[in-house]
Amino acid sequence: MGEGLCPRLSSSWKNMEKGLNDAVSKTKVGKYFKLDARKSTFTKELRAGTATFLTMAYIITVNATILADSGGTCSVADCSAPVNQTAGPDCMLQPNEGYQSCLDKTKSDLIVATVLSAMIGSFAMGILANLPFGLAPGMGPNAFVAYNMVGFHGSGHISYKTAMAIVLVEGCAFFIVSALGLREKFARIVPKPIRLACAAGIGLFIAFVGLQVHQGVGLVGPDQSTLVTVTACSSTNPVTGECISGKMRSPTFWLGSVGLLITCYGLMKEIKGSMIYGILFVTLTSWIRGTAVTYFPQTLLGDNNYKYFKKVVDFHKIQSTAGAISFTSFNTSGTWLAFLTLFYVDMLGTTGILYTMAEIGGFVNEKGNFEGQYMAFLVDAGSTIVGSTLGVTTTATYVESSAGIREGGRTGLTAVTVGLCFLVSLFFTPLLTSVPPWAIGPSLVMVGVMMMKVVKDIDWENIKEAVPAFITMLLMPLTYSIANGIVGGIGMYIALSLYDYIVRLMAWLIKMRGMVVEERNQVSATAGADLAIEVI
Repeated sequence: MGEGLCPRLSSSWKNMEKGLNDAVSKTKVGKYFKLDARKSTFTKELRAGTATFLTMAYIITVNATILADSGGTCSVADCSAPVNQTAGPDCMLQPNEGYQSCLDKTKSDLIVATVLSAMIGSFAMGILANLPFGLAPGMGPNAFVAYNMVGFHGSGHISYKTAMAIVLVEGCAFFIVSALGLREKFARIVPKPIRLACAAGIGLFIAFVGLQVHQGVGLVGPDQSTLVTVTACSSTNPVTGECISGKMRSPTFWLGSVGLLITCYGLMKEIKGSMIYGILFVTLTSWIRGTAVTYFPQTLLGDNNYKYFKKVVDFHKIQSTAGAISFTSFNTSGTWLAFLTLFYVDMLGTTGILYTMAEIGGFVNEKGNFEGQYMAFLVDAGSTIVGSTLGVTTTATYVESSAGIREGGRTGLTAVTVGLCFLVSLFFTPLLTSVPPWAIGPSLVMVGVMMMKVVKDIDWENIKEAVPAFITMLLMPLTYSIANGIVGGIGMYIALSLYDYIVRLMAWLIKMRGMVVEERNQVSATAGADLAIEVI
């Protein structure tokens, strides 16, 4: 009897699923999303959307953590000061209870802003473009804004509000070039080796961030002699991050390493959501109080964080980052240079990923176009505009959308499902804000690993391509600047191309000289013939 029960249940479930899929495909929703035309079903789209969300949900805490490193709208005024004294500017770069409290609130704001922008972008992609792509603030632009433009805790030359204004203007520019159909042409201006190296260089940069003390697992730290060195120390200088004692004895580093291994094993076995599982293991372990790896130490700040964490469910209202936009510094050359760099980096990234996802899904035709292409470009441009007003960076299609496509996602219902999952996560802000940096670090390293795949497409046998590509990748992490890498790579490519340009110019001049000489000879011959006729 028991042997026949499972087959009957399985058959019954399959019949119910088939009935549901047939019913939905005949409704207005099914016809709008073209379920039958694209040979998909309602339940298959739901599974695909869930798979996509699981693989990209890490961005909720990762993006907020990176952008919070910029300090957001926090300033010296938020610092705690000794009695009858005024806090100095260095309070933002040193442990300070008041400033840290402001950062915690900013991180909560950025988590909600990340979720909202991802939710809106995914809904729009599904409903308007009818494509199975999930959207969220992109990795790369967030690191560029946090560490190159605004700087760690506001130590850069551009304020957070000005940076968000730049992202807003960038989104508007995206929208215009997308509406005019110029986006792909703009993306092809930069030489191919530089375009490929940009992705790899940004990956190295992000991985470097994930290995540092303040933002990641703490394996890499500063050194007076060698600039950087291995740390993971049991005790570090809270101001400089230099090792005081116990190299490679940091409990949080070893816990983060276990999380990295879990993620790697999951990806090796192609388990969906592997990035999340690594983060979950480290985070859950770090939530246990009274341990060497706890995220809630027995301090005033730790106690306050723990009280908020215990709420579990809470809808956090954005207080500081929404509408934090200022155009007052747009009269400086540094602002416009930052805009051009961010604009082009994002142009390359968002356009390239969108086409890659379309190719994986089999949507691209023989002409290189795909259904919904025009609207898809408008959607991610519009999502960037929305995200900037909430306080986050460029919103774009995610590579992790390939997980849903592999699950059979072929319509916008996949993207709508992703948006619904992000909507649910809005109500768990206390849990999302309690993810420690040593849980985020391994995921940043894995993002770097995934972004390195493009280097195989660089022609390393061709020095003219290899050197500029290598310079681009090398300068990004070593100078802590994505912009420096791009400028250095383009400059080297132009320098190596001068020889070809000079050879072509010389060949053209020789050709023109030959044409001039030939023209003179013809004129002389004609004049001689005319003179001979006159004599006769």
